[in-house]
Amino acid sequence: MNSYDIIRRPILTEKSYAGIAAKTYTFEVAKAANKVEIKKAVEEVFGVKVEKVTTVTVKGKLKRQGRTQGYTPDWKKATVTLSKDSKSIEFFDSLS
Repeated sequence: MNSYDIIRRPILTEKSYAGIAAKTYTFEVAKAANKVEIKKAVEEVFGVKVEKVTTVTVKGKLKRQGRTQGYTPDWKKATVTLSKDSKSIEFFDSLS
Protein backbone atom coordinates (compact mmCIF):
# COMPACT_ATOMS: atom_id res chain seq x y z
CA MET A 1 0.00 0.00 0.00
CA ASN A 2 1.54 3.33 -0.98
CA SER A 3 1.15 6.60 0.90
CA TYR A 4 -1.61 7.94 -1.33
CA ASP A 5 -3.69 4.78 -0.74
CA ILE A 6 -3.39 5.17 3.05
CA ILE A 7 -4.51 8.82 3.26
CA ARG A 8 -7.96 9.02 1.67
CA ARG A 9 -9.14 12.60 2.39
CA PRO A 10 -8.95 15.36 5.02
CA ILE A 11 -11.80 15.67 7.51
CA LEU A 12 -13.05 19.28 7.55
CA THR A 13 -15.31 19.86 10.56
CA GLU A 14 -15.57 22.51 13.25
CA LYS A 15 -13.58 20.36 15.64
CA SER A 16 -10.82 19.72 13.09
CA TYR A 17 -10.63 23.45 12.25
CA ALA A 18 -9.99 24.18 15.94
CA GLY A 19 -6.94 21.89 15.91
CA ILE A 20 -5.22 23.56 12.96
CA ALA A 21 -3.66 26.24 15.18
CA ALA A 22 -2.12 23.50 17.36
CA LYS A 23 -0.80 21.62 14.27
CA THR A 24 -3.36 18.83 14.72
CA TYR A 25 -4.92 17.52 11.51
CA THR A 26 -7.61 14.90 10.86
CA PHE A 27 -7.75 12.50 7.93
CA GLU A 28 -9.85 9.58 6.72
CA VAL A 29 -7.41 6.70 6.24
CA ALA A 30 -7.49 3.12 4.97
CA LYS A 31 -9.06 0.69 7.47
CA ALA A 32 -6.09 -1.69 7.23
CA ALA A 33 -3.48 1.00 7.98
CA ASN A 34 -1.84 1.11 11.42
CA LYS A 35 -0.38 4.11 13.24
CA VAL A 36 3.19 3.54 11.99
CA GLU A 37 2.04 3.36 8.36
CA ILE A 38 -0.12 6.49 8.79
CA LYS A 39 2.81 8.40 10.31
CA LYS A 40 5.14 7.44 7.44
CA ALA A 41 2.50 8.31 4.83
CA VAL A 42 1.84 11.80 6.25
CA GLU A 43 5.56 12.52 6.54
CA GLU A 44 6.17 11.38 2.94
CA VAL A 45 3.18 13.11 1.30
CA PHE A 46 3.33 16.47 3.12
CA GLY A 47 7.04 16.67 4.06
CA VAL A 48 6.41 17.26 7.77
CA LYS A 49 7.54 15.64 11.05
CA VAL A 50 4.78 13.76 12.91
CA GLU A 51 4.89 13.54 16.70
CA LYS A 52 1.73 11.55 17.50
CA VAL A 53 -1.03 9.63 15.70
CA THR A 54 -4.36 8.59 17.22
CA THR A 55 -6.92 6.49 15.38
CA VAL A 56 -10.57 5.59 15.81
CA THR A 57 -12.83 3.31 13.79
CA VAL A 58 -16.09 5.10 13.02
CA LYS A 59 -19.05 2.73 12.85
CA GLY A 60 -21.52 3.07 9.98
CA LYS A 61 -24.92 4.65 10.59
CA LEU A 62 -28.27 3.01 10.00
CA LYS A 63 -29.96 4.51 6.95
CA ARG A 64 -33.51 3.83 5.77
CA GLN A 65 -35.29 4.36 2.52
CA GLY A 66 -38.88 3.28 2.70
CA ARG A 67 -39.10 -0.25 4.04
CA THR A 68 -35.48 -1.15 3.33
CA GLN A 69 -32.64 -0.31 5.63
CA GLY A 70 -28.90 -0.76 5.72
CA TYR A 71 -25.70 0.56 7.23
CA THR A 72 -23.18 2.96 5.72
CA PRO A 73 -19.64 1.54 5.62
CA ASP A 74 -17.32 1.67 8.64
CA TRP A 75 -14.22 3.86 8.18
CA LYS A 76 -11.09 4.84 10.07
CA LYS A 77 -10.23 8.36 11.23
CA ALA A 78 -6.69 9.43 12.16
CA THR A 79 -5.73 12.55 14.10
CA VAL A 80 -2.13 13.54 13.42
CA THR A 81 -0.18 15.93 15.67
CA LEU A 82 2.94 17.50 14.22
CA SER A 83 6.06 18.29 16.24
CA LYS A 84 6.69 21.88 17.39
CA ASP A 85 9.63 22.43 15.01
CA SER A 86 7.81 21.01 11.98
CA LYS A 87 6.27 23.20 9.29
CA SER A 88 2.49 23.19 8.96
CA ILE A 89 0.59 21.46 6.15
CA GLU A 90 0.01 24.00 3.37
CA PHE A 91 -3.44 22.69 2.43
CA PHE A 92 -4.83 23.55 5.86
CA ASP A 93 -3.13 26.98 6.07
CA SER A 94 -5.61 28.51 3.65
CA LEU A 95 -8.55 27.24 5.77
CA SER A 96 -7.65 28.76 9.13
